[in-house]
Amino acid sequence: MIQLYQFALSPFCRKVRLVLAEKKLEVELVDERYWEASSEFLRRNPAGKVPVLRIDGLTLSDSTAICEYLEETHPEPALMPREAGPRAEVRRLVAWFDDKFHQEVTSKLVYERVNKKLTRAGYPDGANVKNGVKAIKFHLDYMGWLLDRNRWLAGSDLTLADFAAAAHLSCLDYSSDVDWNRNQAVRDWYAKIKSRPAFRSILADVVPGFRPAKHYADLDF
Repeated sequence: MIQLYQFALSPFCRKVRLVLAEKKLEVELVDERYWEASSEFLRRNPAGKVPVLRIDGLTLSDSTAICEYLEETHPEPALMPREAGPRAEVRRLVAWFDDKFHQEVTSKLVYERVNKKLTRAGYPDGANVKNGVKAIKFHLDYMGWLLDRNRWLAGSDLTLADFAAAAHLSCLDYSSDVDWNRNQAVRDWYAKIKSRPAFRSILADVVPGFRPAKHYADLDF
């Protein structure tokens, strides 16, 4: 059995879960309190971060490395284009969401409002929250610009870029931090990806002490 050590509101774990589900790979989810840095978990990943995937006798860490491994070992359905140029664009957008979007939005909202309480790291920083609320507007507009030109974020086909973006937005949507009225193209894109079978386990997530937004699991939001 494939095992994924994860935290439910980690966008990096959610990205891996979406890839596993899209490729129809059954996985056992193991909730990991990574912030406690247990010696057992640190043996799996000395960086002390989730996700960590146990598969094929290997222990893999880092969501990008894991997703690349899954794409190479289970190539169908393909989540990366065949041509070098389009593949580079998918990787650029994955990095955009996992780096820039994460630093400017996810870490300022989800981490401040949820993770800090769970890890007993203090109270939310009001300035960070304010900056996150401001930054997400730019990112939604940028996504809308991409979707005005493409069926999916990186082109005509669903790719890892879409799953990376959806992983972050689903975490933010859990706490009602996405203004879906800002851009209709982004809303339609998310509704489309949210309705995929791969998304079902994501919509069933419940973090103890934090109830999801009322519309969170609603496909017709």
